[in-house]
Amino acid sequence: MGSVALNRHVVGDEVASASITDQVATIARANLAPMASAIDDGTLYPDELLHRLGDVGAWGSHLPRNGAADLRCAIQSIAALGEVCGATAFMAWCQNTLVWYAANSSNPALVAKFGDKFATGQLLGGTGLSNPMKSFFGIEKLKLKGRKVDGGYLVRGALPWVSNLGPNHFFGTIFEREDEPGGIVMFLADCSDPGISLQPCKPFLAMDGTGTYGVQFRDVFVPDDLILADPAGNFVKKIRAGFILLQAGMATGLIRDCINIMKEVDQSLGHVNRYLPEQPVNFGELLDEIENEAMALAADPYNEEESYWRQVVALRLRAGEASVAAAHAAMLHCGARGYLKSHRAQRRLREAYFVAIVTPATKQLRKMLADM
Repeated sequence: MGSVALNRHVVGDEVASASITDQVATIARANLAPMASAIDDGTLYPDELLHRLGDVGAWGSHLPRNGAADLRCAIQSIAALGEVCGATAFMAWCQNTLVWYAANSSNPALVAKFGDKFATGQLLGGTGLSNPMKSFFGIEKLKLKGRKVDGGYLVRGALPWVSNLGPNHFFGTIFEREDEPGGIVMFLADCSDPGISLQPCKPFLAMDGTGTYGVQFRDVFVPDDLILADPAGNFVKKIRAGFILLQAGMATGLIRDCINIMKEVDQSLGHVNRYLPEQPVNFGELLDEIENEAMALAADPYNEEESYWRQVVALRLRAGEASVAAAHAAMLHCGARGYLKSHRAQRRLREAYFVAIVTPATKQLRKMLADM
């Protein structure tokens, strides 16, 4: 069965997409930039900003229409945020993946209840697919277990890290059926459910303001209207390219700001920085290549060809590695001034490592390519 159509929050033409990206970029510069340090150190979770981004269409540009979808505007909007704050770009990815799950579900009750609320930012949330994505490629076992009961399932287990969460948030994740060997079900978890508890995580190197928690399920009843896909195998294959491609915005936005950082210090340090092997022009060319490939792949996220899937995985690997390289170069170009906690170069370096290790991480991507 195909996905149930959602009411589009924005018109999906190029003019509307450009308008959305421009509005997101304006909000990022005017409103997000002053918050970036507080988000980074974990003293602020920017839920009001995320709601405002929903008001300008940031979460609805990639809704499917007539059996097709286009992720380009969503990626560009994430990049506009990532140019200012990597943590917020990550939260934007979380919200967009939540929209992506609901938009592709064939459960009419779920779509009617949540689809537009996620796409407009009225409801916020994220994705709990880190563990499932690892399990699909033989790295981990599924941590959530469920069994069928009248009207739904009972689910138990724990996920160590799920982001963009709060008391009234939702996220999509997967459990393994205990009563049907090999069966997997994807569903929406409601953080307000009394059987679900959010456990604060130990401080991270960066990204502490991203609403990241350990999530425990204690025999949580998941009703049928929260089921995204049952069974979930074909659904995961449908949404997997979008899940990964949307992460490209996290990388490209960060790389662009690292280039900006290198250029900012050129006047005072250019006479010595010119001896460094990697220059802004090199990363500018690399960024153009990554963005062009991402845009080409993002225009066709339902492509079922194996060669397309391999391109998606390879692009994600390249984007993560380029993020770390660009941030490393920015630190070297800044020298001692970049080593100050008050300078954003050190924040960009910490954020770049997150791009390289968030699921699918560099090592998982290399394993996936080797297994293809």
